[in-house]
Amino acid sequence: MVEQARYGSWRSPITPDWIVAESLRLGQACWDQGDLYWTEGRPQEKGPNVLIRRSRDGLQTELTPDPWNVRTRVHEYGGGAYWVSEGIVYFCHFADQRLYRLIPGSEPLPLTEAAPYRYADGVVDRVRRRILCVREDHSSGGEPVNCLVSIDLSSGSQQILAAGHDFYANPRLSPDGQVLVWLTWEHPQMPWDGTELWQAEVAPDGRLRDPQKIAGGPTESIFQPQWSPEGMLHFISDRSGWWNFYRWDPALADPIQALYPLEAEFGEPQWVFGLSTYGFCGDGRILACYEREGISHLAYLDPDSGRLEGIPCGRPPYTQIRGLQVSGEQAVFLAGSPTESVALVCLELDSGQLQVLARSNRLEVDPGYVSIPQAITFPTGAEQVAYGFFYPPKNQDFVAPAGEKPPLLVKSHGGPTGATSAVLNLGIQYWTSRGIAVLDVNYRGSTGYGRAYRDALKGKWGLVDVEDCICGAKFLADQGQVDGERLMISGGSAGGYTTLAALTFHEVFKAGASYYGVSDLEALAQDTHKFESRYLDNLIGPYPERRDLYQARSPIHHLERLCCPVIFFQGLEDAIVPPNQAEAMVAALKTKGLPVAYVPFEGEQHGFRQAANIKRALEAELYFYAQVFGFLLADAIEPVLIHNLSTSV
Repeated sequence: MVEQARYGSWRSPITPDWIVAESLRLGQACWDQGDLYWTEGRPQEKGPNVLIRRSRDGLQTELTPDPWNVRTRVHEYGGGAYWVSEGIVYFCHFADQRLYRLIPGSEPLPLTEAAPYRYADGVVDRVRRRILCVREDHSSGGEPVNCLVSIDLSSGSQQILAAGHDFYANPRLSPDGQVLVWLTWEHPQMPWDGTELWQAEVAPDGRLRDPQKIAGGPTESIFQPQWSPEGMLHFISDRSGWWNFYRWDPALADPIQALYPLEAEFGEPQWVFGLSTYGFCGDGRILACYEREGISHLAYLDPDSGRLEGIPCGRPPYTQIRGLQVSGEQAVFLAGSPTESVALVCLELDSGQLQVLARSNRLEVDPGYVSIPQAITFPTGAEQVAYGFFYPPKNQDFVAPAGEKPPLLVKSHGGPTGATSAVLNLGIQYWTSRGIAVLDVNYRGSTGYGRAYRDALKGKWGLVDVEDCICGAKFLADQGQVDGERLMISGGSAGGYTTLAALTFHEVFKAGASYYGVSDLEALAQDTHKFESRYLDNLIGPYPERRDLYQARSPIHHLERLCCPVIFFQGLEDAIVPPNQAEAMVAALKTKGLPVAYVPFEGEQHGFRQAANIKRALEAELYFYAQVFGFLLADAIEPVLIHNLSTSV
């Protein structure tokens, strides 16, 4: 029987315990000799990344049980933490950042010595019996030094192959082992702003000879250089305004050939190492995934004829496809849809048959509790448009009183150079199944909509992203789909900054939640890790030359304008946005007399990995909004201390 209850007070089977109990963070996959490898992050085990191998006959083995954790801290965000060659695994262990060699069936043995080095994004040079990878050197005590190194597989001795640039990525050997290519970029560029593609011959002694830049620059982003089996170099570039396919043919007068111009994104922002959106099939075609208007697609590209052939994929069709790896007549990728959480999927290329190998959440949700996202385009400032996914409340057991409109929670994604997608996210369904609508915004600056849209945030962070979140909320309120007097906003990291800026400089939202968000841009410019240390030069302006902009856009300096309740969540080991950012805001709001709550987590870094903390954060945010807006909770939730709250429910 359907019950009547106010929005926000609906009982839901989608509980935090349910969300985290069977959840996994599925990570990067790779093939070796017909065997498949991937990582699984396990929140219920306090977050380690476990390496899994599935043999060609389907036998699945956990290769790195506790206490091993396959994770690198290069750039802090990591990625590319392991690689496999001839059945032997080489991986970075999170606790000491050393490289280890693992022969399945035996214990891992250290390959590198204990040193202030971190490693990522490697490839095995079988001819010379060595690893080629990115190394990040923290020995100086100042800014780390990045370079490309070789590591001997017998002795672990290291040799610097390329140095002098601020950042390195994607070292890739030609099939005959005679040429190495790699990417570099310099401060203040991020890899989605401008990178350079280099190549060099590998000399008999293993050193690099005559390195040459062959593509890229400060305003061209190169992504995923990769050799075809025949030794032809391919890569993705946004020189046209979209991340599209190119091929390098030195025999031609213009060696850079566009393979298939398309207003779509075959690349993505390189926040982590090891990203892959394409691979070579046995018949010479390229299997690729690309993004168009926020939705992923899978297709074959014939590099010779220039023909693109779409592939129907998933029922319902997958709306997000990532981490594509191809081996002969098989491909594997991470994919999800509005009704299916992200899964590791294997595709048989000859038959088109799909097989799900692992799911990020093994629990099946009754469709009666699943809100299907609606892609929306809405007008925003400067006569532009922005994008988002709207999730109306959905719970088959409840209906709201006549005339009531649902509160709206606006989600501002992190990055800010990134994007949200229309894949089943139980963290969103947690809200919609309780009667709270959600708008997940792809504000200007998001990826997936071309370079011009991505660049629209340059110099305007804290302005256009905030404007888009506000315009999206007002758009839905004006349409009568949500209650314009009960608007909330929540975001993590860069999305936390957007949240705090929206709450401080505008009076549209009535409450908000900041997850490890930035409140002091100047402090972030002075106290963050190397990878992002100059990110704000493009998003705000060069520092300290434009210190005025940093202060003008920092919520911490304008608390007199903040007049609504805020809850803060923070990992106490966060090196990217240190805890002092949240703690300064909390102290200031307490002094001002505004309702404020602070939920810190021991042992957490930038993003929460432990099941208990993920659960606590979800429940605490819901509890906070219930107290602020005065709706009854259907769940028994441990109270959160809210300073300066005069009434409680």
